[in-house]
Amino acid sequence: MKRLINCWGLATLLLLTANALTACSDDDPTEEKTETPALPSDEGEGGNEENTDDNNGNNNELMERNITISANGTSFSATLEDNDAARAFAAMLPLTLDMNEMNGNEKYHYLDSSLPTESYRPGTIRTGDLMLYGSSCVVLFYETFPSGYSYTRLGQTDSPEGLAAALGSGNVSVRFAIAENQK
Repeated sequence: MKRLINCWGLATLLLLTANALTACSDDDPTEEKTETPALPSDEGEGGNEENTDDNNGNNNELMERNITISANGTSFSATLEDNDAARAFAAMLPLTLDMNEMNGNEKYHYLDSSLPTESYRPGTIRTGDLMLYGSSCVVLFYETFPSGYSYTRLGQTDSPEGLAAALGSGNVSVRFAIAENQK
C-alpha cells in the first residue's frame, strides 16, 4: 500500500514538473515567427532620446513610457516600467508580433534577441500585465490569476477592460508602438 502511494506521489510530481516546464513554450516549433523592426526614422529618434542623460533626456524617457497595444482593430494605452528591459523593448518599437495563445489567460511571443532581465515572482498576474518570461519571451496577460513563475515587468495596460475580447481565443497579431502623442 505504501509503495502504491509513493508511485502516485511520484506520478503527480512528474505531471506538475512537466506542466511547469511547458510555460511559455512554442506549441508549434516549426511555425515561422515574424517581427516588424522599427523604421529607420523611428530608430533614430528613439536612439537620441535613449542616450540623453540630462534632465531633458529623463523627460523624453518618461514620455517614451507611454505606448499603444493594438489587436483586432482595438487599441489600448499602456505604460512601460522604468527599467532596462522596458527601455530595450521601447527601442524596438514599433513592433508587430504574432502572439500564441497559452492557458486561456496569456498571449506570448519569443523575440529573436534577448532583453535585460530583472525577474521576480509577482504572486498575482493582473489583466493587462506586459511581462518578459526568461530573457526573450514577451507575454501579454488578459486574465488575473495567481502565479509562481518569475517575470521581468515590462509594463501594464492603463485600462485593460475589453483586452480579452480584443485578443480573442487563439493566436493573434499584436502591434506595440510608442503612443502617437509622443512622436
